[in-house]
Formats: sequence, structure tokens, C-alpha cells
Amino acid sequence: MLIDPERSYDLIGDVHGCADELERLLDLLGYRKHGAVWRHPWRQVIFLGDIIDRGPRIRESLHLVQGMVATGEALCIMGNHEFNALGWYAPAPPGSGKTHVREHSSRYATLLRETFQQFEHYPEDWKAFRAWFYEMPLYLESERFRVVHACWDNRVITRLRPHLDEGRIDPQLLGQAAFDDGFVGKALDRLLRGTDMPLPEGLTLTSEEGFTRSFFRTKFWEENPHTYGDVVFQPDALPEHAARMPLTQSQKSRLFLYGPEEPLLFIGHYWRRGRPGPLRENLACLDYSAVKGGKLVAYRLDRERHLDARKFVWVDVAR
Repeated sequence: MLIDPERSYDLIGDVHGCADELERLLDLLGYRKHGAVWRHPWRQVIFLGDIIDRGPRIRESLHLVQGMVATGEALCIMGNHEFNALGWYAPAPPGSGKTHVREHSSRYATLLRETFQQFEHYPEDWKAFRAWFYEMPLYLESERFRVVHACWDNRVITRLRPHLDEGRIDPQLLGQAAFDDGFVGKALDRLLRGTDMPLPEGLTLTSEEGFTRSFFRTKFWEENPHTYGDVVFQPDALPEHAARMPLTQSQKSRLFLYGPEEPLLFIGHYWRRGRPGPLRENLACLDYSAVKGGKLVAYRLDRERHLDARKFVWVDVAR
């Protein structure tokens, strides 16, 4: 799916049910509510996915975003949380070893819990929103800039593109994601969750939500890393001794790189903290942990070819 190269956009990071803060941010950006829809005279919003889960007003957030998309005031790509919701309900194909594309484990039950609870008395609403999730493309691109939830990998997208409808998945492709070792599952994982690396042997990390894992999320723009600490990109820091450990040449060769000569890239997903700004001249993450008392962040994109730190706009979110 292509973006209008002449238009000005406001790209907004992971909302996660923070509808009140989203309205504050839209107002700050110059959008005004006309009836039920937020509009701007000439700009358009691009939402980076993860509208659902965790926050206090998930249903309201979905109505706001869908209303803007339906009237041409916004575009919205799929996040891993929308994908998880679809996968929770999708039966897994025979031979996958699963009952559903997203297994009904305590992990996914925890991630989706707030969404399920807030839609408990609105089952038809929730069914309609899940149908709408299939209309969300995995990515947007133009000659000038790109948008994906977690990681842009040209080789993966080129191979995946023939299986998509203008960047969108369908129930059949969703089913193929149940096969952990298959291309579709790995490709969707790359675009929606990013890149990762195993932790040093015997080491695990436990997140704030109590999930224990043996891998960590990695940067995909570090050109000359030497240690584990050089490539870590997640809220949970590595233990100091692990961060100092050198990367082997084999590990370095397997790292994916989004080069500095590539078009501008906007991502969400990574729970950043601190003052919003570019990761590099052509790369910005707009997820600043809004639902965890951080910031709901936008970038005001016009015709620039290099990111400008002055064009990040945000509202603080009370925990």
C-alpha cells in the first residue's frame, strides 16, 4: 500500500487504550472533532498499530481510530497486539501442533486480558473490530518514507508481498503463521516484533509483567557493534556482565541492518523512555510507553529527508 508522497503526515505511536491522551495529542496537533471524527484541514494521521490491550479505554480508542480511517483522516497499520487478537480466535491448521494460531497460554491471556474485559458487554463490537484488523496493512511505504510496527526488512517484505492484499493478511495466511518454523510465521514475527538474539547460556530475563525469556530484542541499525550491550534495544537492561560480553563474528554476521542510506523509517513497539528524538537521521521509534506512565508521541512529517528532533510532539500520561 502506497502513501501520498505530497501529503503531510502525523505519525502516532502505540496507543494501547489511552483514548483520553490520544484526544489531547490530536488537539495539540491541530486536529478538531467534527461530530465523532477528528479532522485536520490538510494533514493526515498514520497510526503505528497496537491500539488495543493494557490501557483503560481500549474500545473508545478503537472507535476513534477506526472513525478517522473510515473517513480518510488516518491510516493505521497492524501491530503485534492486533495480530495476537486475530490469532487467539483463529484455529491452527493440522500439523502445526497447536489448537490456535496464538496459543491460549497464560502469556497471551495476560496480554489480551484488558481488551477481553472491556468488550465483555460488547461482543458484536469486538467481532466487528477483529474483522477490521484484517484491513490493516502490515506496512506502508513511499519513495520518501516507510512505516512498520517493529522492523523493516526489504528481503522479507519482497518475499511476503505476493501473499498479501495491498499489504494485508487474510485468514489463510494467518493460519500459516501457526507453523513456527515456516516462512510466514518468521516473516510476520520480523515485521511485528523485530529482531532478537539469544541471551548468553544460562541467562534469562523477567519482564515487568512476569514473562521470563531467554532472548533479548536487538537494534537493527547498529553498524559496528562489539558487545551485547551495543545491540540491546528494550526497556529491560541486560545484566552488566552480559552487556560487556563480546559478540562473536558469527553473531555479528547474523545481525540485520537497516542502513543509513535507506528512506526514513517510523516504528513503534519498543517501550522507549525519556525525551523523544531520532534513533538515527532516518529512523524514529514513536512508542514511549504511554500506557506505563510515559508519553504518547507523534512525529510531524512534511518534506524533510532527515528527521528533525524539533518535530516530535507528545503528551505525558499519568500512570
